[in-house]
Order: sequence, then C-alpha cells, then structure tokens
Amino acid sequence: MSSRRTIILGVESSCDETACAVVADGREVLSNAVATQIDLHRRFGGVVPEVASRAHIEAIGPVLDEALAAAGVAADRIDAVAVTSEPGLVGSLLVGLMAAKTLAWVWGKPLIAVNHVHAHVYSPAVDGEPIAYPAVGLVISGGHTALYAARSPVDVALLGQTIDDAAGEAFDKVAAILQLGYPGGPVIDRAARGGDPKAVRLPRTLLAADSLDFSFSGLKTAVLYHVNGVPNANLSPEAIAAKGPGYGKGAEALSEQEVADIAAGFQSVVADVLAVKVRRAVKRVRPRSIVVGGGVAANSAIRARLTAEAARLGVALRLPPMKYCTDNAAMIAAVGYHLLRAGRTAGLDLEATPTMRP
Repeated sequence: MSSRRTIILGVESSCDETACAVVADGREVLSNAVATQIDLHRRFGGVVPEVASRAHIEAIGPVLDEALAAAGVAADRIDAVAVTSEPGLVGSLLVGLMAAKTLAWVWGKPLIAVNHVHAHVYSPAVDGEPIAYPAVGLVISGGHTALYAARSPVDVALLGQTIDDAAGEAFDKVAAILQLGYPGGPVIDRAARGGDPKAVRLPRTLLAADSLDFSFSGLKTAVLYHVNGVPNANLSPEAIAAKGPGYGKGAEALSEQEVADIAAGFQSVVADVLAVKVRRAVKRVRPRSIVVGGGVAANSAIRARLTAEAARLGVALRLPPMKYCTDNAAMIAAVGYHLLRAGRTAGLDLEATPTMRP
C-alpha cells in the first residue's frame, strides 16, 4: 500500500490578500505565504477593488515562488492546483484564477475550483484534527456572515446569511464612526478591553423567532446615532442620560472610556447575536461539532462568547488558529484535496463568480 502523500497547491485572491500555500493530504501545511494589502487600503477606510486587483498582479508571482520554496516541493510533485473561483471581487478573483489555470496547463495537473466561504468552514481542520461531522459552520468575515450545515468538507449547505451588512463590515463602519482606524476588527477589539458592555444600550436584531439570517445594519446605525445624536430629535436631559455615556457628543468629544464602552457594547451585541443564531442552528441540525471561520473569528469577545455557548449546548467547538482566520490559501488547498478525492475537478474554461451561489 502506497504512503505517498497527495500534495495540493492552493491559490487565493478573492479580496485583499494574495496567498499561495502547499498542503499535504488535506491538513498538513507545508507552506503558507500571504501578501496583505492592509496598508494600501487603510487611507480609504476599506478595500478599493481596482487597487486590490492591481496589487494582486504585482504580488502573485513572488508569493507563489515563496510558497513553493518554503515547501521544498518541485512542480512535478504537485498533484493538483486549487484556486478560489467564488465569491469575491471579480478583478481580484481573476488574477488568482489566471495564475492557477496557467500553472495547471503548464504542469499538466488537474484544476480544482474552491468556494472561498466553504473553505472557511473547513479552516479549523487545517494543521489540526479532523472535523467531526455533521457540523454547524459559522463564517464571519468582512464580506460574509453565514451559517451552514456541513456533512463533509465538500458537502456544505447554506442555512442562513446576512440580509444587509456582514459582521466584519459592521466592525469597519463602527470603527470609522469612532475614528479608531482600519481594519475595524482589531481596533475595536483593543478599544473594548477597558469598556463596560452594558454602559450603552444597543439593539440586538434577531429577526423572526426561527430565522437563521443575520442583520447588522441597524446596529451600525444605532452606534452612529449614539455617537452623533439622532437628527432633529428634541430629547430631555433625562432622556439623553438614559442613552448612556457619550450620547450625541460626536467622536471627537468622546473620552477614552466612552469610546471603550461603545466598542464593548457593540462587540457584545454582535457576539450575542452570533451565539443565538448558532444555538438555533444546532437545534435544527443536531451536529457533532460547531466550526467557525473567517476574519471576525479572531475577535476575542466573539471567541469567548461562542466557547461559552458551545459548552452550554454540549457540542464541541472548533475555532481556527489566528493565522487561518483571515483569508489564506492553506484552507483553499486543504478543501481542494477533498474535492480532488471526490473527482470534482474543473476545466480551463473555469470562470470567476463574484457573488455567492445558493
């Protein structure tokens, strides 16, 4: 019986990270190279698609070379090339897609199309133990907030998703309202450490009683009105006081403690909403585990809240290491391995799909 490992090259360029990785047998990471664009987009307060796609063009070659060199793997030892084909910014997706197609053609290797969000569902297994299926998957990132029923690495069904802002987008916008900088996730996490999450009352939007969809737009707007005041509202001093510290002052006039309280309150509401939705999904799916992925999964309050919720539910929780929370190619290559084993390869006519398909 052969002990030869199956080695997959992964390519990821769906948003603002150019990444390539080499992974063996779906979990063992031999290399994981990432070129981030945070500094390029910071002055805009968010990702600019045209800037992102141009940066991918410049970075893809060096990142690929770095990944192959670090893995110590020659081209003839690569068994397949896996690439993110959906969802994402179309210009960014095309850069990685064309690089992967070229390599697959030149090397004579199979091409594998990977759904970036589904890969986040698998990310806790990268460099870790296998996931116990069936699982409830929660993906929380800048562009996506969604729940999935996962029966295997390649059998992932959507249960619910955001109907407006994703959690990560709300973090970025609230950070902008508080003038904390970009990206919003890390700066809000830091600001909230000294804050009282109960000092400011903010809404928890749960939608219908059995809904597994998400909505964070109202929460973002509530923070905006709390910081800057409700337009044309005539409030008594008592009503203003009841709204909590910092109400209506404007970000420039907020004290450090008031900023901390607002950040902590916002973060606590997001964590609570996510926990409630996970609880609903667990009741519906009855899984063996809960898996969490995406950049917002790095948030300390959310990790703590989901850990406590999973313990109450008596279901194992799998959180990815910090380096696999944000976009990376290791998870793309890892899922690519399972797709290859399932015989699900793609042709060189594979197209980029910028939006999520059902």
